[in-house]
Amino acid sequence: MRLLAVDLGDKRTGLATGDTETGSAFPIETLHIARGVALVQAVADAANEHGADAIVIGLPLNMDDSEGPRAAISRSFGEAVEAICKLPIHYQDERLTSFEAETRRRGQPTGPGSDAFAAVVMLEEFLATD
Repeated sequence: MRLLAVDLGDKRTGLATGDTETGSAFPIETLHIARGVALVQAVADAANEHGADAIVIGLPLNMDDSEGPRAAISRSFGEAVEAICKLPIHYQDERLTSFEAETRRRGQPTGPGSDAFAAVVMLEEFLATD
């Protein structure tokens, strides 16, 4: 199954793609679109472009595993994307993915950006537990 991963941000959103068969994940791009209708449409377009069968959205949990206001934003965004693209939405804990993404990206001045790498880290974690 082909997956699109979304590391949702207020101004930048990272996208990655992966496959359950190979267990691999790759960065696609960082969208510089504020959260809203345009971003929902851009994610739906990316899912279509990359042949996604499902979408994995980062869920920013608190360190005690509870869900706060940011998690509610991610869930609301997921519902909006699902309404447009009619694909299953999965959520994946995204704690510390940005830190890991920055570590991996060191020495790579060009490319899709750290937000896309954070989406890769999140997707790899999703694939490892799926």
